[in-house]
Amino acid sequence: MATRSGDLDPGLLLYLQRVEGMTSMRLERLLNKECGLLGLSGMSGDMRTLLDMDTANARLAVDVYCYRARKYIGAYFAALGSVDAILFGGGVGEHVPQVRAQILCELVRLGIVLDPDANRAAVGAEMRISNSCSEAELWVIPVDEAALLAQQALALMGPPETLWPQENRS
Repeated sequence: MATRSGDLDPGLLLYLQRVEGMTSMRLERLLNKECGLLGLSGMSGDMRTLLDMDTANARLAVDVYCYRARKYIGAYFAALGSVDAILFGGGVGEHVPQVRAQILCELVRLGIVLDPDANRAAVGAEMRISNSCSEAELWVIPVDEAALLAQQALALMGPPETLWPQENRS
């Protein structure tokens, strides 16, 4: 969500094309490069930068980010009927305890209870961050996203010999 739009009403795209005269290329740039944290804050798509700033727009961007994550946890909870575990990975999930705490703060009613000390200690390390009374386990799990994507791409493509038959290799 650093620069991407996330959820929006599809009618907005038609409005921007019809009334504002935006081309599909301009819409693509707007939705992928100028929205998210950057669009909300008007300053940066980097969570660390926004947390260091004391402006209303930076706070708004962080609040919306956390709200959206919390909303999706609640939606999955409703769809599944319960939650066994919530995992935090990736840049913000692994390295920003303040954001994890803000995402989880209103989920106590669902039995999701954060251990604040464990949360602060879990920076870039695999660690359980839930309180012992939490009905769902909360974990920080370091993820090498690039390696996972490469592994999945290779698995989809099949063995190299099926991609480049021996007679075509030089």
